[in-house]
Amino acid sequence: MTNSGNKHTLSAFDEEMDKIRSLISEMGSRAESAVEGAMKALLTNDMKLAKKIRHEDKIIDKLEKEVERIIVQTIALRAPMADDLRELIAAIKISAVIERIGDYSKNIAKRVGHLKTEDFLSDNNALQRMGEIAGEMVSTAMESYAKRDIDLAIAVTRRDDDVDQLYKELFVDFVGFIAKHPEAAQEVAHLLFISKNLERIGDHSTTCAGMIYFTETGENLPDD
Repeated sequence: MTNSGNKHTLSAFDEEMDKIRSLISEMGSRAESAVEGAMKALLTNDMKLAKKIRHEDKIIDKLEKEVERIIVQTIALRAPMADDLRELIAAIKISAVIERIGDYSKNIAKRVGHLKTEDFLSDNNALQRMGEIAGEMVSTAMESYAKRDIDLAIAVTRRDDDVDQLYKELFVDFVGFIAKHPEAAQEVAHLLFISKNLERIGDHSTTCAGMIYFTETGENLPDD
């Protein structure tokens, strides 16, 4: 009777873990699409796509709440052992980080329509490149999560330096442009806000990678 109960509990626990992983993977996929979509909407001044990205953020929020609900329930009912508990704790943090990435993508989408795209974005390769790298970081982090691959997690953290460097260069360029063209201050302020959101997406992807590394090794990801 006891063995039967243990088998049932194990089966239920495995099902819950599979559900949690599936939901987080879906969140990650939607977040990746949101980053790419927000930048595309911005570069093409696509108001319809921007609206879709803002709606997508609500879906990501709902998924995060569902992940949190299942994790809390699983911890309360299954009393998981050390390795499983570590994955559950990491999962709740990863889902929260992905939710924030969705928020940053929404923030970028909100700026669509407030810029003279052809004047401020068409030749701004640095901002476009920053968006591309940020999207790649989200994608790689989620691939790392799906494959439980710590090498991919480490690769994410290395790309963060590129995003940070681009942000620093853009900040200097934008401030210099405002000094010469004060009438453009409001629009350049939008660009500064967008670049900061991309920088934060890079940071959060790195945080996600760190939690994946922790899940698989029980150790914090080395700073180097």
